[in-house]
Amino acid sequence: MSETPRVLRPNREQLELRPTDLESLLPPDHRARVVWDFVCGLDLSAWYESIRSVEGEAGRPAIDPAILLSLWIYATTEGVGSARAVARLCEQHDAYRWICGGVSVSHRTLSGFRVMHEAKLDGLLTQSVVTLIDAGLVDLDRIAQDGIRVRASAGAASFRRRKRLRDLERAVRGRIEKLRRELDDDPAATSRRVAAAREKAVRDRLSRVRRALAELAKRQAEKSSEDEKEAVRASTTDPESRVMKMADGGFRPAYNVQLAADVGSQVVVAVEVADAGSDIQQLGPMRQKVEERYGARSREWLVDGGFVSLKEIEAAESAGDRVYAPPMTPRNSERDPYKPLPGDSEAIARWRRRMGRESAKRRYKDRGSTIECVNAQKRNRGLWQFGVRGRMKVRCVVLIQALTQNMMSGLRLREA
Repeated sequence: MSETPRVLRPNREQLELRPTDLESLLPPDHRARVVWDFVCGLDLSAWYESIRSVEGEAGRPAIDPAILLSLWIYATTEGVGSARAVARLCEQHDAYRWICGGVSVSHRTLSGFRVMHEAKLDGLLTQSVVTLIDAGLVDLDRIAQDGIRVRASAGAASFRRRKRLRDLERAVRGRIEKLRRELDDDPAATSRRVAAAREKAVRDRLSRVRRALAELAKRQAEKSSEDEKEAVRASTTDPESRVMKMADGGFRPAYNVQLAADVGSQVVVAVEVADAGSDIQQLGPMRQKVEERYGARSREWLVDGGFVSLKEIEAAESAGDRVYAPPMTPRNSERDPYKPLPGDSEAIARWRRRMGRESAKRRYKDRGSTIECVNAQKRNRGLWQFGVRGRMKVRCVVLIQALTQNMMSGLRLREA
């Protein structure tokens, strides 16, 4: 007779009483607490001033902006970029529940908060950098800049030429008229809610087509020949995105995210979203933005060969900034790339001679350990494809990424 083993089987119908509070769910050094302390250290008065519900008057209380911002920054550290995923985690994950503190947050609230406050998020980025400057951890003397191509929320098939966009516009207008006639002829054919939803969807489609036509006209104005203008296309899904060459050599709808970081600290000091697939004209605008933000110019700019524009370098050198970028490799292998050419200005000649010195080459290597590392961290935090459409919304996502980067860099610098 075989012996029957005795084992403990799960009893999932057993009731349990487990009294606990949210504060005891996380250890003292948990990252969610770090995020909350970082957000509470920022000046969120611009958000509070825009809240219309006030004490003593009617109206539903608004969710504290500190909660919503903390949720997005913590989600970014975890590589979560979906509002629905964050809302689900707010019900299931202790860290998100701790940040919420019993406040119910929907995915619509999270989604709207992330993309509707570009100017406020931009101001917080400046705050985060100024705080580190005042603490003596960042000096802005040396800045490294680079561009990273991030997939747009659009497919290649959504790009169409002018004739096709005009056809779509007429078809959508006809669809709107048909829906109106259907409702007028037989009001009982569809419920009012369904009819309104259908009309809204068609109107949204018409709005995207018209934005694509406007973007198409702007891009055609940049072309010189009629053949080039005829070949221009725009997306009906995300009109502001452009087809760009990606890191793997393929061509996809994307945005060119420009990042400028302080050398050594890896603190992001400025961000921009460009619709150009090349970095060649991005140095000048970024230099201007850094100067406007902090009231002072950086003495040195480290950029790769994709930024090498003699016009941009001459403007920087003439203003007193030193550019560290490798000169283009000459077609004639016998020519020294670091020797000034006969037509070079004094500023360009000075740049070429500088880059031929070993000291300049060593300084240029700091670019890789700064901005390339920042780009890699952005990828690790989920910045592969945007889930939002339009340059303004895309820039909001990038600003939250930059705030997350500065929080982590500031923590590392203070602990060093």
